[in-house]
Amino acid sequence: MKIGVIGGGAWGTALAQVAARDGEPVLLWAREPDVVDSINAGHENRAFLAGVPLAELIRATGNLADLAGLDALLVVAPAQHVRAVLAAAPIGSTPLVLCAKGIEAGSKLLVGEVAHQAAPDAPIAVLSGPTFAHEVAAGKPTAVTLACEDEALRARLADRLARPGFRTYGSADVIGAEIGGAVKNVLAIACGVVEGAGLGLNARAALIARGFAEMTRFGLARGAQAETLTGLSGLGDLVLTCSSTNSRNFSLGVGLGQGRSAAELLADRRTVAEGAHTAPVLRAAAADAGVDMPVTAAVNALLEGAAIGSVVEALLSRPLKEEL
Repeated sequence: MKIGVIGGGAWGTALAQVAARDGEPVLLWAREPDVVDSINAGHENRAFLAGVPLAELIRATGNLADLAGLDALLVVAPAQHVRAVLAAAPIGSTPLVLCAKGIEAGSKLLVGEVAHQAAPDAPIAVLSGPTFAHEVAAGKPTAVTLACEDEALRARLADRLARPGFRTYGSADVIGAEIGGAVKNVLAIACGVVEGAGLGLNARAALIARGFAEMTRFGLARGAQAETLTGLSGLGDLVLTCSSTNSRNFSLGVGLGQGRSAAELLADRRTVAEGAHTAPVLRAAAADAGVDMPVTAAVNALLEGAAIGSVVEALLSRPLKEEL
């Protein structure tokens, strides 16, 4: 199975490294000419994954047309750009493995729903789970969810991507895998705020637990299976992203907790903190579905410039209720 990767950031590059480990060439598309040149000339993505030697079987291109004729495409473009990239790429009926995590602004659609609109003839799979790109690229042990409704395609993709250090667990619940990946980015910002503001480990643990309750409520309302949300793409990814400064979303939250503005923090970044884009869309989608998501609302308030003290006070003064 000949694999292409759409997206030359750290995660796209790490997945190209995984796909190249069986001795087959991998073609990676990046929009940045310096990334293309760095990979082709030096077998390194100096812009996004510096210091990690890449397999010589990975070749980069800046031309989407070069992806024609491949057997599967891993789509790792940021969630808000997936529609435009797929519209410009030669997709046809090529299977798409969606690796971006988020909800499209405006439409409030999950990335899989966007892909169905942009490439209606393409079978869809979702790859999600607790993954830091630098660890995956280095071959450190990692486990992910690979969700696809087509059981035969799911098995072929799993066989192609699985490695001793990269274990894939199959699922038919595409929506559940997507929702876990999207919501955890917003919750990671909240946990970063707790860290940056010095609110303590008790507060972070409580926030993870109550955030997971929000993820579950929203997921069930959108048709996800509860078991998926307790797995790698839900709770597993949530725990990782809410506990390390290696997470872009957690780091953004730390900055907010220290009193810096969202505009200042986001202007500084070449990489994308997806949670900042997902938060207002998730708040609107939750309101449409009648789902109460107070942590998500609090993150939105902070991104919009509210004072940390007032946001924390509002969360802590909510009426008492039963946990379940």
